[in-house]
Amino acid sequence: MTRPSHRGRGIGAALVRAAEAQAAERGRTLLVLDTASDGRAAGLYEQLGYTFAGEIPGYALTPYGALSGTRIYWKRLPPSP
Repeated sequence: MTRPSHRGRGIGAALVRAAEAQAAERGRTLLVLDTASDGRAAGLYEQLGYTFAGEIPGYALTPYGALSGTRIYWKRLPPSP
């Protein structure tokens, strides 16, 4: 998660790409993540090639104490040579 004041600068995308690189170095080929439905991160993950798998309603707790849905995403990484 990035601070609201730092969003839109590519920091989140850079963090995801770094996590993907680490996963690939460790031989992982399938990544799964989740994010709150009412946040902006879902669009970021979709732009980075993650596939939406489904939503669990009322699962995530927001910073304000309310419940939000959780969106589940997955992405296949190419096998390491």
